[in-house]
Amino acid sequence: MFMLPFVTTMREGVEAVVFVGGVSLGYPATSFPLPVITGILAAGFVGYFIYRGGNELSIRVFLVISSCILYLIAAGMFSKSIWSLQYHMFAVKVGSDVAEAGDGPGSYDILQTVWHLNCCNPETDDGWDVFNAVLGWQNTATYGSVIAYNCYWIFIMACLACMMYEEKTGSLPFKNAIIKGLLRVPILNIWVKRKLAVSRANATELVRQGQEHLREQLGQSNNYDQEMAIKKNGTVETVQAIHTIDD
Repeated sequence: MFMLPFVTTMREGVEAVVFVGGVSLGYPATSFPLPVITGILAAGFVGYFIYRGGNELSIRVFLVISSCILYLIAAGMFSKSIWSLQYHMFAVKVGSDVAEAGDGPGSYDILQTVWHLNCCNPETDDGWDVFNAVLGWQNTATYGSVIAYNCYWIFIMACLACMMYEEKTGSLPFKNAIIKGLLRVPILNIWVKRKLAVSRANATELVRQGQEHLREQLGQSNNYDQEMAIKKNGTVETVQAIHTIDD
């Protein structure tokens, strides 16, 4: 129980030192205290909130909220990755100095842009870099980034719909049709047959374990009934003996 928390904490600490050290090499030492203090206070507040909220909120509500936050972060990262790829291709065409062009014309590819704001730049405007890091915000939206963002949420909604369908029916939609189609593929059919065999074996094992558990429960219940009957008979005999003595 000691090694796992120790290794996890050490890894996070080393990662923080490496990344912070790599980013902050060009800054003076006076620029560190305020971010460090702010980070410690924020971490303490979040930790206290999770600790106190864990006693008040149900684990289901906490998992739903945390999952939604992770979905938002993942959506921003996916959209930002497509945007960065398109921006890199644009920079290769016009030169690397485009990064210093600011927010005006020439700083973005107008042919691939859905909209552009001359403000709220995460690279130059204070505060917007937080939204860029967490939610993937960019003041320039390209066709690729917008389509990627929408496709991500469509994929998430489809996955949730399939999970809800499986929870209600016990099987994923189109599962049998997909399996039949894969069994017709010469190479994949071997892998599918192995997976089906393992799945059937696991199902059989689960049924066997369930039956054994039921037998144990029934055995314990029968033993309990027998003990209660013995105690009841003993109590009745004791009462009868007392009445006999009184008579």
